[in-house]
Amino acid sequence: MKKGFMVVARLLLTGFLIVVPIYLAILLLLKAMKSVVSLVQPIALLLPDSLPAETLLSLLFVLVFCLLIGLIVHTRIGAAVRERMETTLFERIPGYALIRSLTQQLAGSSQEKVWKPAFVEIEEGLVPSFIIEEFDDGRYTVFVPSIPTPLAGAVYILDRKRVHPLDVPFTDALRTISKWGSGSREMVATMEKEKKAASFTRAS
Repeated sequence: MKKGFMVVARLLLTGFLIVVPIYLAILLLLKAMKSVVSLVQPIALLLPDSLPAETLLSLLFVLVFCLLIGLIVHTRIGAAVRERMETTLFERIPGYALIRSLTQQLAGSSQEKVWKPAFVEIEEGLVPSFIIEEFDDGRYTVFVPSIPTPLAGAVYILDRKRVHPLDVPFTDALRTISKWGSGSREMVATMEKEKKAASFTRAS
């Protein structure tokens, strides 16, 4: 009974973590569209009444605005302003830096070591995990997700010798965890291949 409850709770949490960001994004989009209705009304009056002109133009206005912001932050000045805002404002929000890194990893645009896939040695086995940070003395903070809920789990601080970073895409590791470990064989093969290559390099 308890095991069944835990499974239901994990599935509920997984759905919650997917639905809530989508719901909030939709709410923000609708609010932004509502705030620009007055700006697009003069143009909407020129279009046929059969079209939901205000809604379409408001949506287009918001999308174009987001596109312009995206273009600006990819310039040198825009990147500097964004970095300044993140340092002085956004990173003061608890969990912002970690969530930002996670979303960048999902998008495949992050070069950071945060959320790097790895295997860690716990008891007598290898456990799929993600590296969160590295200590100056070589130890790692690792996040070990529960199955099949990748965003819930436990945090460990482990010695370097017990942590095996993997050169695999973040999304592949996430997919393996969400599928109850299916695909681990390929990840283990990658780890063993990397260990052999490292041993060969040291020997030569």
